Amino acid sequence: MSNAIDDVKNKIDIVEYVGRFVSLKKAGRNFKAPCPFHNEKSPSFIVSPERQIWRCFGSCATGGDVISFLMKWENITFYEALRELAQQTGVKLDTVNFEDKEWKKKEMLLKINQASLRFFHYLLTDHRSGEEARKYLENRGMNKKLIETFQLGYAPKSWDSLFSYLQKKGFSPPDILESGLAIRSQKGKFYDRFRGRLMFPIIDTRDAVIGFSGRLIGEASTTEVDQAKYVNTPETPIYHKRETLFGINLAKEAIRKEAKIIIVEGEFDMISCFKNDIKNVVAIKGSSFTKDQLMLIKRYTQHIVLALDADFSGTETTKRAIEDAEKLDFRVDIVQLDEAKDPDEALQKNPLGFKKALKKPIPIYDFIINVALKKHGDDDSAYSKKEISDEVIPFLTNITNPVIRTHYVRRMAGVLEISESSVESLIKKSGLKKTQRKSSYSFKRDPNTENRYELLQKYVLSMMFQSEAPMKLYETIANVVNRDDFSFPAYQQLIDHITTYHGAPSPFSIKTFAQNLTPPLQSVFDELFLFDASLIDSEVVEKDSSRSIYELKRLSLKQKIKENIKKDGGKLTQNLSKSLSEVEKHLARL
Repeated sequence: MSNAIDDVKNKIDIVEYVGRFVSLKKAGRNFKAPCPFHNEKSPSFIVSPERQIWRCFGSCATGGDVISFLMKWENITFYEALRELAQQTGVKLDTVNFEDKEWKKKEMLLKINQASLRFFHYLLTDHRSGEEARKYLENRGMNKKLIETFQLGYAPKSWDSLFSYLQKKGFSPPDILESGLAIRSQKGKFYDRFRGRLMFPIIDTRDAVIGFSGRLIGEASTTEVDQAKYVNTPETPIYHKRETLFGINLAKEAIRKEAKIIIVEGEFDMISCFKNDIKNVVAIKGSSFTKDQLMLIKRYTQHIVLALDADFSGTETTKRAIEDAEKLDFRVDIVQLDEAKDPDEALQKNPLGFKKALKKPIPIYDFIINVALKKHGDDDSAYSKKEISDEVIPFLTNITNPVIRTHYVRRMAGVLEISESSVESLIKKSGLKKTQRKSSYSFKRDPNTENRYELLQKYVLSMMFQSEAPMKLYETIANVVNRDDFSFPAYQQLIDHITTYHGAPSPFSIKTFAQNLTPPLQSVFDELFLFDASLIDSEVVEKDSSRSIYELKRLSLKQKIKENIKKDGGKLTQNLSKSLSEVEKHLARL
């Protein structure tokens, strides 16, 4: 298996592969970009074409090879990532000879879901028990082609039809229970979670069936007070509601092509759009919109168009979603449904009108202002203006783009009939309150709060290893500093290793150098080789490499003097002080 893993990695250029998902820019010998795994403005994600590795120097603080990148990108196991890359490169994988319990569990649950999909779909399309569901879909304008495209199904009203079917297929009760398709009673009896429901399979971007959503059929069924209109698969190892978007498997290519995504609230809204040749659309469950869903969308587009209920903007969930979208640099627009309660109804009444509305959506902040004016703008009193301000201003604190911010400051100044500086003051005050609320809950340590001495050690070594001629720069460094000027044992060991190459007849090779290091030391080397000096304070990084080297020596000597004074303050301290004086004179001349 290890040979197969090496074959897969050798056949993939990590820069080309990661570049499919992330916009990489050249940075010396490496490439960098904003990290795709967390929100940031300054790029901290570094990829090395020579080492074929990546690393995030921001809050993720993780890295690895092309396999680990795909694992993190798709949130999948090692074997899943390896198998997918092997298929892309044509590498044949022998039988798995390592234990990947997580993958085996996920594979079992995916098989159970796939078997269940076939069961539900057959009952809907070919069995007499699905007659009521077929008529219901026909009345809602759903034809056979749509039923096949979305692989819709029907769960019969019996208590354990699916459970019995899955057992006959060889699946164990504990696994069926873990899939969320069965429930165990207090007496220990298993029964089906979905009964008498129209079934919508939830399929991810990799075409895997990860869960289901079941809807009671017809209005009459909703009178059963003990049953919810919709029931969904509970959280499982493969299904996480906060990360899913219904229809993403069918919409992803259209989203890329159109460079925008339309968000609707329910499965029927999404299917109706698809039926009317609106393909770049997905559905969320209700109006709850999560950061995980935004991160998934960011893979395909930065432009979101919301086609949700008109009253959605007042919820705290939506406020957080808009804040997260702004932080992730999304453009968010909204389509107002004046004559219909949802896109499905709008498309039934006036499909052409809905399509026109999609082409001219309203920017989200204009929509928020319009909603506030509609609610509180009946009179021109100071109190009404205060209500409008209280509702709108918290949203405007999220805007980071100065052009967009200035536009809405001017608009609110006109709405409230106050100066632009007063609006800015309200925004600042609202933002301060938000910051105070956040700081009362948590405190995150800045990863770049290392002291200057430690940063210079990292910078000088990374500068040497990333140089086009590492040995030439090593000679320059060695003329000023030695291994004892580095305070970390790993850094000292790296200096020892590169010293052994000095004067060698064969050309120095970074690849060979790295291969000869122990795994723990190789990890430290990789971090240095990927380190981007622009990520730290500009005061620390000097354009003149010579100045950085002498600065490192100066701080090393000061540290040693401090330590020796505590011990005895004898001749050694005097010698160190003399050396420090000489280094400082040299620095003054640079």
